[in-house]
Amino acid sequence: MKKFWKIPVITCLLTALLLTGCSSESSSSESQSSSSSQSSSMTAAEANERIDEDSISLIQFEEPKIGDKIATIQTSEGDITVRFFPEQAPKAVENFLTHAENGYYNGLTFHRVICDFIIQGGDPNGDGTGGESIWGEPFEDEYSTDLWHFRGALAMANAGPDTNGSQFYIVQASKVADETIAEMEEGNVPQVVIDKYKEVGGHPNLDGRYTVFGQVIDGMDVVDIIANVSVNAQYKPAEDVIIEMITVSEYTGEDSDADASSSESSSSESSSSESTGA
Repeated sequence: MKKFWKIPVITCLLTALLLTGCSSESSSSESQSSSSSQSSSMTAAEANERIDEDSISLIQFEEPKIGDKIATIQTSEGDITVRFFPEQAPKAVENFLTHAENGYYNGLTFHRVICDFIIQGGDPNGDGTGGESIWGEPFEDEYSTDLWHFRGALAMANAGPDTNGSQFYIVQASKVADETIAEMEEGNVPQVVIDKYKEVGGHPNLDGRYTVFGQVIDGMDVVDIIANVSVNAQYKPAEDVIIEMITVSEYTGEDSDADASSSESSSSESSSSESTGA
């Protein structure tokens, strides 16, 4: 049993402030505050208690079951397909899928793009200040020790604890700094989680602060393309990267992306007054 690890807030802020866009002008401007993640099944206090490493399942990397809901985010740069974890983050999943099916995200942009960090979208205002949940008010954070900010994680952006609306982000970081790994080991993060971060990358500084509710299963190359576009000082792409539509379908076990049966098509067109998840 090992203690759930949280990096000091000062380190989180410095990390975000130092991030710059890969292939262009990105600069400093940490937009958005963070959120404390607690879940329907676990309180923040419980998250700080020692947890049994053997009880952790890295479900983000398990094969979806036939019939599970997936969604294809059709963007101006290509398609990204994601799977969901409704048992661990029921409200976040319901919120995203309902918005997608209602066309809420159609035509919106990825308004905040930081290479080696995240791509963020879902805001109808296009600047990180807009959007709302399907309930018309912010909903609470949901936390599970089975879900982490590995590369490809889909998570809720927000403006602080329990302020989730419509904005979301995908983790694009492909590796974790040696210093961060060392801090995780000193902080007693479960070894199975540390090993996975070493293998696939991600951004552990976001763990315990934002709700992870999905994982990219196809199209990480598109996420990388988006992460490398030219951005301004606020990390906004110089040319809009558009979410054209989000098609909700059922996983068929074949080509996760295109050939999942498209039972419901839709997309999103807005986002919540949340800043970003990072």
